[in-house]
Amino acid sequence: VPADFSQPLDTQVKSTLEKVDALLKEAGTDKSKLISAQLWLKSMDDFGAMNDIWIDWLDPDNKPVRACVEAPMAHPDILFEAMIIAAK
Repeated sequence: VPADFSQPLDTQVKSTLEKVDALLKEAGTDKSKLISAQLWLKSMDDFGAMNDIWIDWLDPDNKPVRACVEAPMAHPDILFEAMIIAAK
C-alpha cells in the first residue's frame, strides 16, 4: 500500500512500487526476477494512468504475469495496492 493515503493516484502508485523495490532488495532480489503481480485499483477508471507508471517501472526484459482488478480498499483513501512475487 502507499505510504501516504492522501496523495493522488500517481504518487500512491510510485510510492507503493518504491516500497516493493525496497522489500525486494531486502530479500536479496530485484524486479528483474518478478514472477507475478496482483494489482488492485479502487477504480478501473485509473487503469491507464496506473498502467503507464507500472510499465515504466518494470524491467523491460522480464514482465511478470499480472492481474489487475477493481476492489474496495481497506481504507477509503487507498487508490492502489500491489502484491508481488519474485524469485531470488
